[in-house]
Amino acid sequence: MTAAASRIMVRRIMIVIMGRRNHHHQGVRAVSHPVRPSLRPLTLAVAIAALAAATRAADPPPPPMMATDPAETIRLWEGEAPGARGTADHDVPVMAWWPATRGTSAAAPTAALVICPGGGYGALADHEGTDYARWLTSQGISAFVLRYRLGSKGYRHPVMLGDVSRAIRTVRHNHEKFAIDPKRVGVMGSSAGGHLALTACIHGTDGDEKAADPIDRASARPDLGVLCYPVVSMMPAKTHGGSRTNLLGDAPDEALARELSGELAADEKTPPLFIWHTWEDKAVHVEPILELCIRLKSLDRPYELHVFEAGPHGLGLGVRPYDGMKTLHPWTVECRRWLASRGF
Repeated sequence: MTAAASRIMVRRIMIVIMGRRNHHHQGVRAVSHPVRPSLRPLTLAVAIAALAAATRAADPPPPPMMATDPAETIRLWEGEAPGARGTADHDVPVMAWWPATRGTSAAAPTAALVICPGGGYGALADHEGTDYARWLTSQGISAFVLRYRLGSKGYRHPVMLGDVSRAIRTVRHNHEKFAIDPKRVGVMGSSAGGHLALTACIHGTDGDEKAADPIDRASARPDLGVLCYPVVSMMPAKTHGGSRTNLLGDAPDEALARELSGELAADEKTPPLFIWHTWEDKAVHVEPILELCIRLKSLDRPYELHVFEAGPHGLGLGVRPYDGMKTLHPWTVECRRWLASRGF
């Protein structure tokens, strides 16, 4: 019911009440049991309260607060990035900093997630980067959307792992500037970006205390990972072909493919993972995801898995572009609960 309809309804109630009062006062007919005067103001008060409640219920809730634009776009290396093939934008890895929306307790540092958009290691899907950042900031989590280098531009592993590792180190090193907790830095990715996030979770390294570059002294190990319909395996029968080719080339070494297959490479240091996928997704196989979870269980490593029935590949938040007034896919509710349980 709209606010206008609610007011009309209550006005009718008040008219009936006043009509009854006038009916008794005009003496149209004898009334053997007149209405007690004490009930009339009470009835009027109920009507007024109903009007206020109906108006409040009819007003739409305010949209969640969120960042609308990144605060800054940051180059991961001041000079030329290691292994750069040129100086074009696609040769320069950067991350867009989206500060968390803060409430009244603005002094407390927030958690942070480095986001790896998907795109088969050949492109970067904005709805799996910018939209995720807007959602996360509305949840009080700072986000850093990574523009990593791509196979479609001639790059191969380990360049992509180097880019996400540098991003995680940069966030931790600059934690005071970003107002984030360096002990609550995770990584998030979708599709091929999910593979990159998983690779960082498995192959991320500790900082080098003796490094000349102070950023390299920070750890590149994420504290947790969020994997959205991720490419898990690089084994030929189970992988996403385009992602494998863009990452490893046309004829990769089998040992390297195994090293970059999460269902085979996850170890005792793999951080907690939140993973979701859909049964309808025809682009990325669910079987390697299940195998990854079995391996994590055997290693006594925590994870949470959700496989929803409906939804195509590249689903993202379920709404494009992000709109805080619209209902997002249920995975966002489960993920936010899980992140909170992990202190994020």
